[in-house]
Amino acid sequence: MNKIGIVQTAIISLAIVIAGYLVGNMHIKARRYERSVQVKGLAEREVKADLAVWPIQISLAGNNLNELKSQLDAQKKEVVNFFKAQGFSEEEISTGVTNIQDLRTDLYRGDQQYLEFPYVAVINLTIRTKEINKLRKALSESLELISKGILLGSKNSWAPIEYIYTQLNNIKPSMVEEATKNAREVAEKFALDSGSKVGKIKSANQGIFSITDRDQNTPEIKNVRVVSTIHYFLED
Repeated sequence: MNKIGIVQTAIISLAIVIAGYLVGNMHIKARRYERSVQVKGLAEREVKADLAVWPIQISLAGNNLNELKSQLDAQKKEVVNFFKAQGFSEEEISTGVTNIQDLRTDLYRGDQQYLEFPYVAVINLTIRTKEINKLRKALSESLELISKGILLGSKNSWAPIEYIYTQLNNIKPSMVEEATKNAREVAEKFALDSGSKVGKIKSANQGIFSITDRDQNTPEIKNVRVVSTIHYFLED
């Protein structure tokens, strides 16, 4: 073999060795970066609702439509005046539709011809306010309307007033930060037990915020909760 052939062979052999080293080293590094841990971080906070909505219904029954309409108008005026006397503005009081039903047209009733009051009317009103304590006081004092012959009820009997928290965007950043910190603490505990260290974040999922009542007796207090999922690299 001439000198040129020997040199070429040596170069090729050296290239194979270098390539093998690089591939092996890359494989080691790749396996190193494959080491990771996925953990969840929790953040919870209790907040007070800042908006209350009370859907109200006024119900009446009668046997004369003209008289029923007059009674409806009078009772509606009485109810609106009641809430104004409680300190609510006209913007906080809205009137919905009025529904009148003729029970004699109900084919599933067998007593149509014996009905004393065949017409049933329902007026819908809604109180929407940020002054929650004022609305709770009005709810307790609304019983005085019964003495005036006004049948006032809540559209949602299981939860007369709906309490809403509208400031979620104001607390989102700090809660995500808290959830991320909690997740890293969990990851560091895992890494310590496995003889590793927590590295950079591989991927992260903020999670969905949920707002629920703290309990059935205090629906005006809300529990805000978020669970973030964080994927960390592990290092030696």
